[in-house]
Amino acid sequence: MLTCARRIGAAQDSASNEIVWKANFLAKSAAFVDWPTDSPVRTANTFRWCVYGTFSFGTTLAEMTRDVTFEGKRSEVRWIKRDSELAGCQIIFVTRSEGKNYSKVLDAARPGRGLTVGETSDFLEAGGMVALFTDGKSPGFEVNLEAVGAAKLKLSSRMLAVARRVVNRTVAAKS
Repeated sequence: MLTCARRIGAAQDSASNEIVWKANFLAKSAAFVDWPTDSPVRTANTFRWCVYGTFSFGTTLAEMTRDVTFEGKRSEVRWIKRDSELAGCQIIFVTRSEGKNYSKVLDAARPGRGLTVGETSDFLEAGGMVALFTDGKSPGFEVNLEAVGAAKLKLSSRMLAVARRVVNRTVAAKS
């Protein structure tokens, strides 16, 4: 019985650590992105972290970004329910629950040129920009430079240096 309780406790700690890591990555990622001068982020009144799909760490992300300002703009976390709202977001987290809809979601996000972040390997293949991983190893992320460049964004060399993998093309384009 005690062994079972330890396993449950360890699983909960692991899930908690994953939640904190993902929220922290999203909260700090704005500092590593350079948006072009004609980007909608420059004219927006607020800096928005948006979440599309089933999201287990919204409170943690909201707490981490509560007092954050970006280029003098207050920040907010929004839970997006309609594709049409994605263009108003600077950082867009697309959860694994939307895996079957990646193409549709990424197309809707494209006009706003926000940084798209997902949590599955399929996300990069669909044209997403950053994929977060917590696969039993230390947490990490991968970057799709083609998708980043298409949005006219630039990622800091410091961010790229710690990525597990950087790809220069969208694999889904082969199909």
